[in-house]
Amino acid sequence: MWVNSAAAGKTGSLENGIRIVSTKKLQGNHKQYLLNAGFSVLEADFITTVSLPFKMEVAKNLIFTSQNAFKSFLLNEKSSEYKENPVFCVGAKTAEVVQQNGYSVEVCADYAEDLATAIKKDYADESFTFFSGNLRQDTLPQAMKEAGIGFTEIEVYKTALTPHKINAVTNGVLFFSPSGVQSFLMENEIGQAICFCIGTTTAKALEGITENIVIANRPTVENVIIQFINYYKEK
Repeated sequence: MWVNSAAAGKTGSLENGIRIVSTKKLQGNHKQYLLNAGFSVLEADFITTVSLPFKMEVAKNLIFTSQNAFKSFLLNEKSSEYKENPVFCVGAKTAEVVQQNGYSVEVCADYAEDLATAIKKDYADESFTFFSGNLRQDTLPQAMKEAGIGFTEIEVYKTALTPHKINAVTNGVLFFSPSGVQSFLMENEIGQAICFCIGTTTAKALEGITENIVIANRPTVENVIIQFINYYKEK
């Protein structure tokens, strides 16, 4: 379901003629940044996630590359038994949620490539369990396999594509995952829109489709929004 918001005091019109599409529903404060800057915002969840039941048989070290994976892990009745296990994760927001729930983060990296490098450098003799989704990238599992590091994987959630058709002229699109890009392209074309991506993996999903790509300095929703606002302030 679409949510369409215009700049305060500009109902039904655009203050600066710029309309943005977010491929996920934004938190209220995030959306307000855009509205305060005078942009019109269209938003919808282009993907949805469903937690899966799973058998808890894990190694010493736990790996989470998304908040969805960790939240699905918590739904298992045995998850509390592993609060002493070191956690390796991707993304500051994931690390924040992990710590808020009483688990200890051993290593946090911005990208899966960086996490794999850290593990190979300092933890190559240890074993790991990777809690993943069905559409996860091969980066981390492949790196662990090639390095001969003890590694098992448990699928704990499923991502479903939920495409939406956009019937409006769009100046910019916010993308937060490769699957979000895939879902968007099922019903829409990029055209001349500028694509603002949360990270390099998401940007890679747009290769061969458009060169109008801006990648966030940090893989956070806040930084994607900042990049968008800064881009159009300079125009």
